[in-house]
Amino acid sequence: MPLLKRSLSLAGHRTSLSLEPEFWAVLDKAAAQRDQSLASLIAEIDEARGSEPLASATRVWVLLYTQEG
Repeated sequence: MPLLKRSLSLAGHRTSLSLEPEFWAVLDKAAAQRDQSLASLIAEIDEARGSEPLASATRVWVLLYTQEG
């Protein structure tokens, strides 16, 4: 499955994040359910990730989110 790249601002800097479309779908749904923007959700993941790459941290976040139901 090809990656889908989206651009967003994190901590005042423009960056891009490439994920599979299935991950973006879950992130979009989670942001809507939490009544926040996608950029805000990704910023939370970014702040909590430590030294882990953002794409990896985001995929793990999605996995945990879907397991929590």
